[in-house]
Amino acid sequence: MTDHSPAAASSFIPDIRVPVKWTLGGLAAGLALGIVLEETALAGNVLPVADVVGTLWLRGLQMTIVPLVAALLVIGIVQTVAAAKAGRVAVTSLALFATILTTGTVFTAFAMPALLDAFPIPAAAAEALRQGLTTAQATEVPTIADFLKSLVPANIFAAAAETAMIAIIIFFSLLAVAICRLPDQHRKLMVTFFEAVTGTMLVIIGWVLWLAPLGVFALSLTVAGQSGAAALGALAHYILTVASMGGVVLLLAYVVAVFGARQSLLRFARAALPVQAMAISTQSSLASLPAMLAACRTLDLRETTGEFVLPLAVALFRATGPAMNLAVAIYVARLAGVELTPLMLATGVLVALATTIGSVSLPGAISFVTAIGPIAIAMGVPVGPLALLVAVEVLPDIMRTVGNVTMDVAVAATVDERTDEPADHSPLA
Repeated sequence: MTDHSPAAASSFIPDIRVPVKWTLGGLAAGLALGIVLEETALAGNVLPVADVVGTLWLRGLQMTIVPLVAALLVIGIVQTVAAAKAGRVAVTSLALFATILTTGTVFTAFAMPALLDAFPIPAAAAEALRQGLTTAQATEVPTIADFLKSLVPANIFAAAAETAMIAIIIFFSLLAVAICRLPDQHRKLMVTFFEAVTGTMLVIIGWVLWLAPLGVFALSLTVAGQSGAAALGALAHYILTVASMGGVVLLLAYVVAVFGARQSLLRFARAALPVQAMAISTQSSLASLPAMLAACRTLDLRETTGEFVLPLAVALFRATGPAMNLAVAIYVARLAGVELTPLMLATGVLVALATTIGSVSLPGAISFVTAIGPIAIAMGVPVGPLALLVAVEVLPDIMRTVGNVTMDVAVAATVDERTDEPADHSPLA
């Protein structure tokens, strides 16, 4: 999810460097030590200490979720409304974004549970993770009437205290729309305030992530100390199943190119190949932007279309985001033994789509927590396993970025085919 965008250059986003190599090292060391200590007398003394350290680190990440998601949602909606005013090309682009995101997310809601039924999580590892990481159990499943009543919060501060994500999202979405109706001076003031909140939360998260090697070491030690080598199987299983949902979105990009843009499959695949190579090597949509523009020229698109649609897509559109985020939440639910009802899955779909509006360029570890945490909380799924899964996010992140950049080019080609209006101005100006 290290999917950088032009928004990353904004002054309200601090430069946060996640110690990825050290975090992976902490994961490996924790798993190795846990396997060695499994069922030994020393484990009874070491594992409780590791559990405390890991829990404190996890709560450090959790405490920033609500204010950060709220601020990002407001900023994202204001940016989207501003982009929609840029003309027919922008409206067509945003409509395609919404259609693709919804299609991928709804597909995941059906496909991911079916995939986990066909290829279950290794039983021993799942049981250990339930005992070692699912410290917060799912809440009682509400009725449809209770769910509808909860959509509008009587007190937004009480809703925030209870982490009622749907109510929080609705309130701040309405607030963002209201901000768009304010005079320019007041609108800029409100946006600046939420940018400041975002920057502050990200600084705190940066401090917490600086301790990621220690936190992940403690959590992986706890898990491996209970499940042994089975934990390795669970992590490999997680990477493959979640990445497969991103693979579906990647394949959908070729469908969009063929049927939406009327491009030859072979021609589009050849044009997209250098973009995908850049995405794999950099794991960054922003770094892949020059390659995407070159692909548009290879496909004979209008130059103005590529220069307009691609920056807009990199800033606001992450094709694999909500689908893979929901897949993670469903996976965690299965780990925790939470039975997902249709209402819970529908809630997950809505929250996944809503939070993608507020996504900005962040290191993968930050995006992982801020994007998936609200989905899990809204579905009544424990968030504990996220702190361990974030350590291996670098691998599914490759699929995220490859799927995103391929779909960006497919959307640019489709907009070029479906509109005659030249795009003479940048949506990000």
